[in-house]
Amino acid sequence: MLRFLTLMLGLTLATSPVHAFEQVTDFQLDNGMQVVVIEDHRAPVVMNMVWYRAGSADEQPGVSGVAHFLEHLLFKGTDTLESGEFSATVAANGGRDNAFTSYDYTAYFQRVAADRLELMMKMEADRMVNLRLDEADILTERDVIIEERNQRTENSPGALMREQMDGVQYLNHRYGVPIIGWRHEMEQLSLQDALDYYTTYYAPNNAVLVVAGDVYPDDVRALAETYFGVLPPNPDLEPRDRPQEPPQTTPRRLVFEDARVAQPYVTRSYLAPERNPGDQSTAAALTILAELLGGGTTSFLNERLQFDQKLAVYTGAFYRGTSLDTTSFNVTVVPIQGVSLQEAEDAMDQALADFMASEIDEAHVERIKMQLRASQIYARDSVESLANRYGRALTTSLTIADVQEWPDVLQAVTIEDIRAAGELVFNERQSVTGWLTSPTSEEGSQ
Repeated sequence: MLRFLTLMLGLTLATSPVHAFEQVTDFQLDNGMQVVVIEDHRAPVVMNMVWYRAGSADEQPGVSGVAHFLEHLLFKGTDTLESGEFSATVAANGGRDNAFTSYDYTAYFQRVAADRLELMMKMEADRMVNLRLDEADILTERDVIIEERNQRTENSPGALMREQMDGVQYLNHRYGVPIIGWRHEMEQLSLQDALDYYTTYYAPNNAVLVVAGDVYPDDVRALAETYFGVLPPNPDLEPRDRPQEPPQTTPRRLVFEDARVAQPYVTRSYLAPERNPGDQSTAAALTILAELLGGGTTSFLNERLQFDQKLAVYTGAFYRGTSLDTTSFNVTVVPIQGVSLQEAEDAMDQALADFMASEIDEAHVERIKMQLRASQIYARDSVESLANRYGRALTTSLTIADVQEWPDVLQAVTIEDIRAAGELVFNERQSVTGWLTSPTSEEGSQ
């Protein structure tokens, strides 16, 4: 009976479009703000999100971390709200709120009962244009973000090495600068730095409002017109024309030593194409390639290096395609005790070469496709997942059509597509290899 139910679930997933039940409406206000409504009437809740097409990669040189700094400052006071009153109001209405900053976007959200949506929009529109800051706010919150860097980065040798690897991978592009910022620049962030970023990027014509949950498009349109539609656009907003990378023509390497390292490992990043509007096939193939190589206990690297050769305690492969500009494909091997990082790297190289030279298991590919389809269907049960999926895409140049076609693009990936993607990405001249190790280890003394 269980086998029958599993078979029926597989058949259902295989024949059901993932986006079949997503009711998405989008429109643009006169001031240029894009509004996306995703209906889900199964529960009386709503996710209200404002996404700005600006992240840390849009910062000016010398003020790294200001995008994330401003994210914190937006919870201070406005013309109508005291400092901290925004979040307190959300909590008093039974909801929760937060925000996050990426290279390519900054997003603010509230998850509340559907009948509280108007209040959320009113407050969100208020802080889009009416933020009020003073030097005391700057000093207090600057200490907060520096402490956040201490906890998340300075206390983690792995995070410190990833910063260095990004800086080596991206010599000219702002993806080589950490989202949270370089500490010496964070310490100098000023009120004017924050206001300059705010007045440049926080405007309705640089924002996407995503509302997901128990709502109707006409009602959302009326509220959006009332609260956001009256806000002035920034007429001086420039296109997102970032410095781009020169061609990488040689492999790059680094050894990061830290006395706190208990488990050395080797990792490599390759430059890789991102998802592009109307052309997502290569990104889809890379997504499946990452799963084939390092997506679990049955992945190629895991079976080869952990089970067969018994020289690794962990292997992984990762690809993040939702990116405005060129992204990366990453491979990591954590060797067992007694195996040097050089031996681990040699084994990783041989495993990648063997994978590219061997026949790709079509049954494994189909299992991965089924797992991806299932996870996409299950994600529809969360209004947060729905809102995040569309917000991330629309702030990285993708369209609603791209979001809705993505599941089918993944299902259309062929063995030939996967092999072509591997041949494109596994170019040593476009790679950075990093060793994380302790100064007392064999590798650290070389």
